[in-house]
Amino acid sequence: MINDIRNTVLAVLNKNNYGYISPQDFNLYAQQAQMDLFEDYFYAYNYQVNKENQRSSGTGYADIKKGYVEVIDFFSVTSNLNQNGTLKDSFLLPSIATTGSDYYLINKIYIGGTELERIEQSKILLLNSSPLTAPSTMFPAYTTEGNIATVYPLAVVAPTVACQYIRYPKAPKWTYVDLGNNSEPVFDQTQSDYQDFELFADDATDLTMKILQYAGVSIREASVVQYAGAVESAENNSEK
Repeated sequence: MINDIRNTVLAVLNKNNYGYISPQDFNLYAQQAQMDLFEDYFYAYNYQVNKENQRSSGTGYADIKKGYVEVIDFFSVTSNLNQNGTLKDSFLLPSIATTGSDYYLINKIYIGGTELERIEQSKILLLNSSPLTAPSTMFPAYTTEGNIATVYPLAVVAPTVACQYIRYPKAPKWTYVDLGNNSEPVFDQTQSDYQDFELFADDATDLTMKILQYAGVSIREASVVQYAGAVESAENNSEK
């Protein structure tokens, strides 16, 4: 998909001699465009939840919320958490170094088959001050600080603490071969650092328009930004 989108972007820019964007710039714009749309999934999902609560959403094939759930679940990962040094109640949250992917949203943390309740840092001291409200082995909890999750009660010792989270999409990269002699770079997806967009084919138009907006700002061409913005607005309105 990434090569088709790049060809479309270049075709639009070259049609009126707006300018040219290098592969490096394209990859930067592509990464930002993908992140914009990825974050939009959650706002759109929330919008559909509100419509459902207002009894104004559809069912079956018209259940748009279900579609967003399936898209977001594509980025769902369940992984064991590494212990933070020798601290038995402290665990490292997902990252490139610990689980191979960074997290956008922590959904659930488990000890064995028990889900932990997330407690805000500002409340844990107050809860622990009373045996009636303090987390227990039957109702454990956790707090987060930076990239550390702390499990309560402190007496909890578990061989495995697992986390289900939504990871960030991998950064797209259009890879190429430079033939020299001022020729156009040739797309080469066999390179080890090649990465296609992780979004679905339905998002190809939105990705193209967002990249055009960034390109238009870069080359200081307002008409490109306006055109891409108008198309994107029309697409968004048609989805509501």
